[in-house]
Amino acid sequence: MTLFLKPLIFLQDSYLAFLSLMFHGGSTKDEAVTPKKLEAFINDVTTWGRQLRTLLIVPLFKYLVALCLIISLLVFIESIYMNLVVVYVKLFKRKPEKFYKCEPMQEDIELGHESYPMVLIQIPMYNEKEVLQLSIGAACRLVWPLDRLIVQVLDDSTDQTIKEMVNAECAKWENKGIDIKCERRDNRNGYKAGALKQGMKHNYVKLCNYVVIFDADFQPEPDYLQRSVPFLVHNPEVALVQARWSFMNANKCLMTRMQEMTLNYHFMAEQESGSNRHAFFSFNGTAGVWRMAAMEEAGGWNDRTTVEDMDLGVRAGLLGWKFVFLSDLTVKSELPSKFKAFRFQQHRWSCGPANLFRKMIMEIIRNKRVTIGKKLYMIYSFFFVRKIIVHFFTFFFYCIILPTSVFFPEINIPAWSTFYVPCLITLFVVIATPRSFYLVIFWILFENVMSMHRTKGTFIGILEGGRVNEWVVTEKFGDALETKLLPRIGNPRKVFESVNSKEIMVGMYITCCACYGLVFGNTFLYLYLFMQASAFLVSGVGFVGT
Repeated sequence: MTLFLKPLIFLQDSYLAFLSLMFHGGSTKDEAVTPKKLEAFINDVTTWGRQLRTLLIVPLFKYLVALCLIISLLVFIESIYMNLVVVYVKLFKRKPEKFYKCEPMQEDIELGHESYPMVLIQIPMYNEKEVLQLSIGAACRLVWPLDRLIVQVLDDSTDQTIKEMVNAECAKWENKGIDIKCERRDNRNGYKAGALKQGMKHNYVKLCNYVVIFDADFQPEPDYLQRSVPFLVHNPEVALVQARWSFMNANKCLMTRMQEMTLNYHFMAEQESGSNRHAFFSFNGTAGVWRMAAMEEAGGWNDRTTVEDMDLGVRAGLLGWKFVFLSDLTVKSELPSKFKAFRFQQHRWSCGPANLFRKMIMEIIRNKRVTIGKKLYMIYSFFFVRKIIVHFFTFFFYCIILPTSVFFPEINIPAWSTFYVPCLITLFVVIATPRSFYLVIFWILFENVMSMHRTKGTFIGILEGGRVNEWVVTEKFGDALETKLLPRIGNPRKVFESVNSKEIMVGMYITCCACYGLVFGNTFLYLYLFMQASAFLVSGVGFVGT
């Protein structure tokens, strides 16, 4: 034990000597600093520190705790509201088919295939070697009259080999009778939004009534158009029909399982409630069918943020167009299985909405095309609570305020905010993915870790920082996900090859708080803190994902 105390004693002596030098100057034989003077000085510093704690630090911490409790209630009420809507929808079976006409498309005896609307399929991609065949093939297999379908591959690839692979795949399907176009640009301005916008400028696009967007890793079922397009054909007020995502690599690792839980809850709660209560929700950027007229009226694609999909959706919603979410229509997709790729994706998904809110809040307020209720829903629920406040709250409360509270035993944080409310919200999430119930503790800890990156992204978006328009394409594996050769992809991982300093620093801080709580605290909070610190440290050394 003495061995461990010696460094601490040395640091204490050095610190006291430094204070003596700073406040009393160097000592001489005639003016030596006596133990009594040093003791008096230490007492003065201690008294001053206690006064500072009493007059400033404790009141400030109380204010921060009170603020977090208010935000906790706001987030909880929003969660309760969304889930009550979902329960109502499930109990009374209020499916879109009850409110919107959706009769199947049928071939007219006289008109033949002309009774079917022209549909454009857009597939934006960038060096998607592993998934290009899967995505192009899935789009070309969609059941729809061949003379009423155009597949447009928007290839921004910079690798010549991949370009040739795209050309070969397009030629293969063209020989099978598919009207497929491969369009390329000489730059990547605007990233995905720029590619989609450029793709809409071709003359043949003007022949189409509807446009479907599939990201490069999405594989729709053959009946996708048959189940989605009728909602647009028979309901002229509907601008968008959005399908739900399913995940073909959800079982790849623990990280993908936890992503599945989060996204399933997003579709179950946010999309389902928005569609049924307000006929508005966030377009997910893929697996959706748009009415061309609605897109044109809303101004088309805009690359001012990294969430061009949400941007288009909000602008169309402000014009009074309705959106329909089909929970029983699923499209297979791929989840990022590498931690670095997931972090980049979450940065884009948190930074973009915050930046869009900054750019559009006044436009929403001044809008005269929609009701005040819908504007309030957009500003408060859609943007403020779900896209901004929830990220700040999760990180600052559970990873900063709660750990720091061990140093302030005089401040009581009510149990409802630290246990009951989080448990209920977590229960809602688990309901969306029942098979992952036993992973709920890991999900909580991992979501808290990711909330740090989402908070950072939100700050950058609100303040329009340097990385506000950063776009890193999420790495995909395609067929490699199901093969035994996956471990050979890339170089073997080296121990601690990827150290994430932010996670390490937060993990060390929470560890210190946990140790203090273990020794001096009178609650079991340290148990949670040790687990949360472990989650940060494990993420910090890169031991997450594949």
